[in-house]
Amino acid sequence: MQELEFYMDKALFLARRGLGTTSPNPMVGAVIVKDGIILGNGWHVRAGEGHAEVNAFADAAKKGNDVNGADIFVTLEPCSTRGRTPACTDAILASGVKKVVIGCLDPNPKHAGRAVRILEDAGIEVVSGVLEKECLCLNEAFFHWITTGKPFVLLKIAQTLDGKIACYNGVSQWITGKEARNRVMDLRMWADCVMTGGTTFRVDKPRFTVRDDNGTVLKIPRRIVVTNDVENMKKSCPEGENWEFVSLKNAEAWEKFLLELGSENVTSILLECGGTLAASALNAKAVNKVEFHIAPKILGGEKSILSVAGSSPESLEKAWLLEDVKYTQYGKDLAFSGLVKYK
Repeated sequence: MQELEFYMDKALFLARRGLGTTSPNPMVGAVIVKDGIILGNGWHVRAGEGHAEVNAFADAAKKGNDVNGADIFVTLEPCSTRGRTPACTDAILASGVKKVVIGCLDPNPKHAGRAVRILEDAGIEVVSGVLEKECLCLNEAFFHWITTGKPFVLLKIAQTLDGKIACYNGVSQWITGKEARNRVMDLRMWADCVMTGGTTFRVDKPRFTVRDDNGTVLKIPRRIVVTNDVENMKKSCPEGENWEFVSLKNAEAWEKFLLELGSENVTSILLECGGTLAASALNAKAVNKVEFHIAPKILGGEKSILSVAGSSPESLEKAWLLEDVKYTQYGKDLAFSGLVKYK
């Protein structure tokens, strides 16, 4: 198993190269191995283009390597139906490989396990569930979207140790350090869409672009402002910039809007917002995961702005609980993440 995990880890590394470019498809990596030698590598680069397995076979051929009798490691169960590209099971069957090692199965109930049956019926050995948790986590947004029809929503908050996101006058730059802000760039690269509230849009004048260290814009995700004053917000939008404005006043509105976005192939949403919108999304059970960046600073002040606003609960039983909690340090700041468990 240790050897299987070693090569699957390499496939995961390759898969991550598709961050921000494969949606609405998942990120997938593949490694072809024979007698301890890697013959070919591949990953899904962009939606509509070759899948990881096909790219790995092409890489092996380019290097003059014969894959007959080799093993292929792939982070996600190979596709077994033709879409914009041919089925990967067909390419595997034609390649002559003797074993397929899979990280996790296809989450779509219509396809889950189908590739395994096709390959095994053809006499190919199949091993699944290698580094399964890591492979599932890699594409948690895609898996949520494909099974629910709604995008996966990640609420990101930068706050002080005492839970404040800004001074009473709205000043918030910068609560966290450069390393944590670089992490935000990765999250924006991951996201199909970034959402914020009207106050943040008006006061902070955010761009929500993905930029490198030189300030070069690498990506502009779809940008949506949630506000109760849609028409006036539209008038204040900078000329030439593409922003959308929507009013989401209750849980039903959130549900309808998320389904609409899902039907438009939006698989992931990053909520970068203030306390009011954060509370609205949580109360609507729209948030799937949170990532709070906590700076080692104490701001204080009764009028300083809280990270999550809304009505005050009367007991701790009303608190939102988190599962699969992780802690990561970025410079001096601590990132606290977890899946939201709704009652």
